[in-house]
Amino acid sequence: MEEHSNKDLIVGIDAGTSVIKAVAFTVGGYQIGAAARTNRYVTGEDGRVEQSMTQTWADTASALQVLAENVKGLASRTAAIGVTGQGDGTWLVDRQGDPVGNAWLWLDSRAALLTERLSHAETDPDRFAATGTGLNTCQQGAQMAYMDQHDPALLDRARTALHCKDWLYYQLTGVLATDPSEASFTFGNFRTRDYDSTVINALGLTHRRSLLPPILEGTAAGHPLSREAANATGMRAGTPVSLGYVDMVMSALGAGLHTGEAGTACSAIGSTGVHLQSRTTDQVVLNRERTGYSICLPVAGQVAQVQTNMAATLNIDWMLDVMAGLLEEFGQSPTRCDLMTHLDVWLQQTTPAEILYHPYISEAGERGPFLNARARAGFIGLSARHGFKDMLRGVVDGIALAAADCYAVMGGTPRELRLSGGAVRSPMLRASLAAAVGAPVRVCSRDEAGAAGCAMMAAVSIGAYPDMDACVADWVVPLLGEAEPPDSSIMERYQILLSAYREAREAMPPVWARLANNKGA
Repeated sequence: MEEHSNKDLIVGIDAGTSVIKAVAFTVGGYQIGAAARTNRYVTGEDGRVEQSMTQTWADTASALQVLAENVKGLASRTAAIGVTGQGDGTWLVDRQGDPVGNAWLWLDSRAALLTERLSHAETDPDRFAATGTGLNTCQQGAQMAYMDQHDPALLDRARTALHCKDWLYYQLTGVLATDPSEASFTFGNFRTRDYDSTVINALGLTHRRSLLPPILEGTAAGHPLSREAANATGMRAGTPVSLGYVDMVMSALGAGLHTGEAGTACSAIGSTGVHLQSRTTDQVVLNRERTGYSICLPVAGQVAQVQTNMAATLNIDWMLDVMAGLLEEFGQSPTRCDLMTHLDVWLQQTTPAEILYHPYISEAGERGPFLNARARAGFIGLSARHGFKDMLRGVVDGIALAAADCYAVMGGTPRELRLSGGAVRSPMLRASLAAAVGAPVRVCSRDEAGAAGCAMMAAVSIGAYPDMDACVADWVVPLLGEAEPPDSSIMERYQILLSAYREAREAMPPVWARLANNKGA
């Protein structure tokens, strides 16, 4: 690491769907302060999920102001700012630089039927081959195709189609741009990191090509903080700003996805489950179901291959809520958090890999490694001797098997699995993941991995580090815990259960369809 003048801090901004965080790190990667602001969105019966673009910027500016109150001399000490944010979605800007209405978020489902038709079109295999990414309603491409068919005036009023972090970068610098990660998995090719006419044509958006912004590599180039943004945030005008990659890979980078060794993977176990494997472009495995993402990393020739489960810890929340509801009937009122403190104790009293559970508890079904909005959760293998604790064990094992199912379609077992998310504090969950995936697990102690990822890009962009690998060596590697190997005495049980898990979920679609039809009858 090189010293960068007398400025000793890097600020990372991570604008999530519900919370916007501004985090200060030393140039060497030590976190010294953080501030957060709640981010709000609105929903509609037609499937719309929208967010005010002006409010998102105002909340981001407020988070930076609060961070300045918490960190002495922040503005004068900041060498650079990095920004990332929620992925997918559509944030339209008009010719005056103002929002064209609210942003459409990744949660928006209005394009669902159109997405299904496009994914069955004869052009979709070529689109998937280029992007390495399955088409879904979350994505800007699907949403813009829907707008073009149902509300073309919306696109007619637009000058540029941005993503969340791109909008914030524009507010910070006055520059319209996007990054290689979202540009390539939505409209381009992950191998070239550029737009691809085959993809744009498959989405029926060739005549909207002018709406796509220039692609900017945030580790190599940035722009100065504008005077207007400085006034709004309390930071110094002229401070270099780096446009980060999409939050999914920024978080994984900060949690240890890419540390130089081949075959590393990272799973973020939160409400949803996000599973990423670090690959070179020629190692990417495209599955026959055409699902998942191939997302460029801010490292030359390196890609994160991704599969995402719609629900991970939401399944545990459901089980605990069921128990809490039953206890409430008898005059007790434990909260979910109260019950969560007993999770590992209960799991230790059960037999691993005994009950099969598909963790498809989300009303939206499943999206990785297969796409089926009708998929639903279910237990297989229950008997009269099984009780609540056994079912809870099945749920935890199901989350682990879902992760293993995702890694299998990405080409097999990773060499090592790095974990992030609050749930991985559970030793029993970590043990299930290690045994199901068949790899050692390691937890990174980094609190704000997403903000750290884009701050690392900013550190490289100003020359504090020669490249991302050197930055990772300082910022990430020292925070990785000890490797926890899988328990060899139970690995075979998990592998047998994983085979049954796959066979059962491949046989279930007709049953899920009948249940869905019965619900609508």
